[in-house]
Amino acid sequence: MNSTVLHIYETLLAEYPQLQCCAESIKEAFDLAVACYSNNGTVLVCGNGGSAADSEHIVGELLKGFMQRRTLPESEREKFPSEIADRLQGTLRAISLVSQSGIITAYANDIDPNMIFAQQVYAYGDTNSLLIGISTSGNSANVVNAFHVARGIGMNTWALVGKDGGELAKLATTATIAPSQSTPKIQELHLPIYHAWCAMLEAHFFPEGN
Repeated sequence: MNSTVLHIYETLLAEYPQLQCCAESIKEAFDLAVACYSNNGTVLVCGNGGSAADSEHIVGELLKGFMQRRTLPESEREKFPSEIADRLQGTLRAISLVSQSGIITAYANDIDPNMIFAQQVYAYGDTNSLLIGISTSGNSANVVNAFHVARGIGMNTWALVGKDGGELAKLATTATIAPSQSTPKIQELHLPIYHAWCAMLEAHFFPEGN
């Protein structure tokens, strides 16, 4: 970790001391994402209900500037008209699997609603990419099935869960288990975890906004 990344990580743990139990898994999730993006991979994210909203939130923070403006390097700027290059920002490639309404509704209607994320992981996933599954119980069937597919194709996974971690924690490359039995409280703790994770990645890949 560079000094900025380390500061973000340490600030998270200082502001939310109850997350000390999650410290190692958050670092592991950061390392998995660094490996993913360093090898031209893609982060895929899925969840249900409030966790679906979190999936969208994470992708929104990765695709554009989050804590800082990500100015394009000159080698990228020269590919576009200046008025376009001035308004583009550096990106970390990510897909929210909850947003794909066409394939989700088709698969749920024609085949099996518990396979809506698994089919997308099979289509989009590869050994360089990372799947994030968000579930307060860790037992959401459609997310669990997606993790089985990810494991089958050799894709790393991060489970962002609560309670006892459920099946996702058992399947995941690394699992961050928010220390609560309450669904609302787990969701409240997931937010600062993934905010810090996104900010850490931005600071790693876009030092000083570049």
